[in-house]
Amino acid sequence: MTNIVVLMGGRSLEREVSLKSGKRVLDALNHKGYKATSLDVDENLVEKLLEIKPNLVYIALHGKYGEDGTVQSLLDVLEIPYTGPGFYANIVSFNKILAKEIFTRHQIPTPEYVALSSESFKEMGASRCLSKIWKRLGTPIIVKPARQGSALGIKLANSTEELPQALIGALSYDHKVLLEKFIKGREITVSILGNDPPQALPIVEIVTEKSFFDFEAMYTMGSTKYFVPARLDKKLTKKCQEIAIKTHEVLGGRDVSRVDMIISDSTPYVLELNTSPGMTETSLLPMAASEAGIEFEELVDQLIQMALKR
Repeated sequence: MTNIVVLMGGRSLEREVSLKSGKRVLDALNHKGYKATSLDVDENLVEKLLEIKPNLVYIALHGKYGEDGTVQSLLDVLEIPYTGPGFYANIVSFNKILAKEIFTRHQIPTPEYVALSSESFKEMGASRCLSKIWKRLGTPIIVKPARQGSALGIKLANSTEELPQALIGALSYDHKVLLEKFIKGREITVSILGNDPPQALPIVEIVTEKSFFDFEAMYTMGSTKYFVPARLDKKLTKKCQEIAIKTHEVLGGRDVSRVDMIISDSTPYVLELNTSPGMTETSLLPMAASEAGIEFEELVDQLIQMALKR
């Protein structure tokens, strides 16, 4: 019998979401007949994995340490197969600045941006550049931590007066920040599943009363409306799915990912790629899979089978 360990929890700011994802995955695995146990990631992780000797690890971690390549690198050293993309895809996609540089080099549409660090403010007087950045990117500006998930630390600055506070907030999550042109449009997400070739699942359209899809809107039941499939014509649907697959491929995606976009004037702009999409009751990947006729237990099983083949 295949022995699977589900990694969940951990110490990131997305711990609670990870626990919910992991519990739901664990229940699905047990119902499918796998021998599955859960591990809340802590300083004893390696010792526990060496003791259990799993055939496979299901990564239900979100955010720092789960989607930044940390746990993937460790599992590679231990020679334990795991679900989802490998080290490279995680490290480049989790760093929003690095990911956007790759998008630009591969002609993937993405909002215009500027990258700054705490050191540039402390050691080089970068605050004197803010008026130039404001003029370049326009009004308003989205300020994001370079390395963080689930829209944590993201602020919308509607004026130059609001920009310093937004920067301070983002820099409390990471020492590098991304200042991005705010694109007003329709928010969508495209989940990618499988390999050789990867397939785009039905698009999910996200409608929230807030200015953008933040952490609260993402994980609060009833605070956001979803349309699956998205209310797009066939031509635009195909365009969005093709861009999502290209994004998945250029970032080294494998098995599964979720590409977040915003559509303005029929142009889909890629915001980011997620390597460990949520698996909670309100998560977007299971929503898209269900629309494609793949129910939750089958989705989990497909992810397991793809990983076991490696």
